Amino acid sequence: MAGPVVAERLHDILLRLFGLEAPVRLYAWDGSVAGPTEAPAVRVHSRRAVRRLLWRPDELGLARAFVAGEIEVDGPILTALERLAPFGRSIGARPELTAADRSELMRAAVYLGAVGPAPKPPEEEITGAERRHALDRDTAPSGSPDNPVGTRFLARVFGQTLMLGSGYWAEPGMSLDDAQRAGLQLACRKLGLADGTSGERATRVLDVDCGWGTFLLHAAEHHAVSGLGITASAEQAEQATKRAVDAGLAGRVEFRVADWREVEADPFDAIVAYGLADYVGADRLGEYARTLHGLLRPGGRLLVNQVGRRGEPLAQERSFLDAYVHPGAELLPVGTITNTVEDAGLEVRDVETMREHYARTVRAWVANLEGAWDECARQASPGQARVWLLYLAVSALAFEAARISAYQLLVVRPHTDGRAPLPATRSAWQH
Repeated sequence: MAGPVVAERLHDILLRLFGLEAPVRLYAWDGSVAGPTEAPAVRVHSRRAVRRLLWRPDELGLARAFVAGEIEVDGPILTALERLAPFGRSIGARPELTAADRSELMRAAVYLGAVGPAPKPPEEEITGAERRHALDRDTAPSGSPDNPVGTRFLARVFGQTLMLGSGYWAEPGMSLDDAQRAGLQLACRKLGLADGTSGERATRVLDVDCGWGTFLLHAAEHHAVSGLGITASAEQAEQATKRAVDAGLAGRVEFRVADWREVEADPFDAIVAYGLADYVGADRLGEYARTLHGLLRPGGRLLVNQVGRRGEPLAQERSFLDAYVHPGAELLPVGTITNTVEDAGLEVRDVETMREHYARTVRAWVANLEGAWDECARQASPGQARVWLLYLAVSALAFEAARISAYQLLVVRPHTDGRAPLPATRSAWQH
């Protein structure tokens, strides 16, 4: 191979694979450079990246090369992905290659030394028994297995509150932690924990899929409630319990490893559920709603925080999300969720779209991860850190482009005579 010309060949390969010129400046492993000077810089470190794309010319092939560290993007990843968005939309499905395309690709692959068997997926990809477990709604009903990156990593990314839900950016100049605390307080007001305006103040709360216990700890500290938090993660339950002890709240709140179908307790005054419908799935959403109905006393309130899709289903066979983050997860339209909740005998009283709040929150998480990259890569692994970076970045852009949205549903279980003791207007929680 005479001279540093790999980058030019890579541009040709991308053009053949995806049908348009990639708007990137490519830096190849031989030191060659090609592409517009003002375009995002993408560094291709090895021939394995090329081989991955030849075997898998789609979103998953690109994701595997990124997670493996075979390609990387210079500068903030969100800036690069925003510039690459039109190109990215064109590779949502595998392209139909002509015979001439295949012949030219083979010649280019031989020239680059990229011919060979398909590379193994990075070890971070969820495959085999781990994937079967995640897809089994009976053995992994909440979709929250022990995380492979550790609490220190997540605290560095998600902030002091360790809250994986969205913040509420109510005022200019708020920090991520400020927004998260504002979101927690908004949830408390909607559930009737913050005051007695409804006449039936909630004092006993169930947090379904409670994570690190952030919501329940906030409610217990600021509004003197007691409650139970359940999670499928032993690590989360242990850490949440430790946080309760450290805060002097161990006598008021309890955290345990449990499935939502296993809770045996007197009905609660209020229930909060962050995102569990993703993992329950459409087939079991009705069972889930009926179970929550039974766990809520008449007059009690349920707050559902849910990411949902807009329009047609987003799932693709072995997409990045399916392969690395949430195998089998379903993003449901908000209408499906509201109809199912109502069919279970509950009443939806308010729906607030939180899309912009989620977009801003996830952008803040991306900034935290990039700002502490070396530390986070050590705490987890470089591959796991790349999975989180790519996941958060594409999620932020999906919220901003309205490809997905997020909703907060306030639901009540009416009394048998139809009474639903809620404030007459939204002003009770909009302050």
